[in-house]
Amino acid sequence: MPKSILPVIMSGGSGTRLWPLSTPEAPKQFHALATSNSMIQETALRLSGDGFLAPVAICGRSHADLVTAQLAEIDRTPALVVLEPFARNTAAVAAVAALAGQAIDPDALVLMVPADHVIAKPGAFHAAIHQAADTARDRIVTFGIRPTQPETGFGYIEHGEALGDGIYEIARFLEKPDLATATGYVEGGRHDWNAGIFLFSPRVMLDELAIHAPDVLAATRQAYEGGVRDGVTLLLDKDAFATVPSISVDYAIMEKTKQSAVVPCDIGWADVGGFAELWRLGDKDASGN
Repeated sequence: MPKSILPVIMSGGSGTRLWPLSTPEAPKQFHALATSNSMIQETALRLSGDGFLAPVAICGRSHADLVTAQLAEIDRTPALVVLEPFARNTAAVAAVAALAGQAIDPDALVLMVPADHVIAKPGAFHAAIHQAADTARDRIVTFGIRPTQPETGFGYIEHGEALGDGIYEIARFLEKPDLATATGYVEGGRHDWNAGIFLFSPRVMLDELAIHAPDVLAATRQAYEGGVRDGVTLLLDKDAFATVPSISVDYAIMEKTKQSAVVPCDIGWADVGGFAELWRLGDKDASGN
């Protein structure tokens, strides 16, 4: 593992496709769906130990108590819990993550991960992080999930030229395909599922935001620096955050930057986006239920 990794756990999702199990008051990341721990607890636990700093969590204002209580249950004290007054998509989250990383340890790499994903092979995930670390000093690295079947519900990342052993430039990001196109992606071997997991230096992310999404960076910085700190929580300034454009980090940065890379990996990844995936991951009885 590299010297220091700062986990930034994105916990702002609403999990509407799992209603009524997942509700606005307690979205899916706060439920125990795949193990005895909640999904945010599993995320924090797999990003702990040697090389990992205390995590940062980014969540909606109404979920502050849930985040701090659930992390306390597993003895993980966060370095910071950033509270969004309302959702502004993942480009703003990336800006907050980079600003927090710069403040906590500018020499550490930020690992930005969703709170509600399953990673059944944490050792393989750690190995992929280690593999990506040197490249992440100068590039924003994303982790491409090796597809196990044609999947029309995920976006894809196409490999470009090799940068090193198992690390590639990104040729392009591709929207959710139809079945025939997805089948071609899997058979061709140059496309991975886009999991939305990123490893980067705070400096690189801030530089790329300044180039490609200066309005996102300026408004988010104003909201961050004008926020109200209370213990480990930071409530972003509401008026400033309201001016942040709502755009994904893929559209704002990753599809434009030349400073990107992808590490294909098999980490036992799953996005519990609906009941079909939840059923697939769950224990079955003799009847398959």
